[in-house]
Amino acid sequence: MSTETERHHEQDPSGTGRVEMVRRVPGPWLADAITDICGYREMLPVRSRNVEYASLTVPLVISFAEPFAIGLGRDPGDNDRFASFAAGLYAGPVVIESFGGACCVQINFTPLGARRFFGLPMSELTDRMVGIDDVLGLEGIALRERLGEARDWSARFAIAEGFVAGRLAEAKRMSAEVAWAYRQVIGSGGRMRISVLADELGWSRKHLAAKFSDAIGIGPKTLSRIVRFNRALSLSRQEAGDWAGIAADCGYADQAHLAREFRQFAGEPPTALAVPA
Repeated sequence: MSTETERHHEQDPSGTGRVEMVRRVPGPWLADAITDICGYREMLPVRSRNVEYASLTVPLVISFAEPFAIGLGRDPGDNDRFASFAAGLYAGPVVIESFGGACCVQINFTPLGARRFFGLPMSELTDRMVGIDDVLGLEGIALRERLGEARDWSARFAIAEGFVAGRLAEAKRMSAEVAWAYRQVIGSGGRMRISVLADELGWSRKHLAAKFSDAIGIGPKTLSRIVRFNRALSLSRQEAGDWAGIAADCGYADQAHLAREFRQFAGEPPTALAVPA
């Protein structure tokens, strides 16, 4: 059975508002497809800004209140407002602004789970936020209504899990070759050579890249770079200051190479992000 594993309330410094966050880890039958489901509600008198670094999460956000302003690799503009949407992988930082009254459920998919759930080439979502009606049609609109009418977070999470499980039950199977190659990249910490993957599968590198673009939205080289970046980011919070050692451990050519990758995927130098967890 799924359980709510985290519930967090954060008071606004002015004392006039708060943020509520609730997170549920899904049941084992969904573990390969989604990492978690989050509920988020703002009751704030102020605008807030958050930067998310490049990751392998494909979110589906279902909103019941104010939209978010989202910019890929930049501050969002007046036309960058998104309410209920899906977002594909993006190899860079994402800037998210909210305006004090947001309320939403966010389902966080793995790349392979997203391909099965949405039933479309993930390249159609890469570097984009796409409205829920465009990716899920009438089913998405109905889901938003059901979640909005639910009495509490537990009821919303149950609805969301049931909806995901239903679509996955009807989905086509993922290519076993692509799933294997994806897991090899993840398991190696992004250090698996792409030529070795292609040779193991008996594919050309071009064919492998095309298969990855369909299934994940990015090629195996970009996937490897994001995996290495996130591993280096995690290590930096444990071994702050040992940049040469982290670079070597994560497969970078040198410390300068690591710094370039941090600027690409986080928009910041590594020293700006090395904060103890």
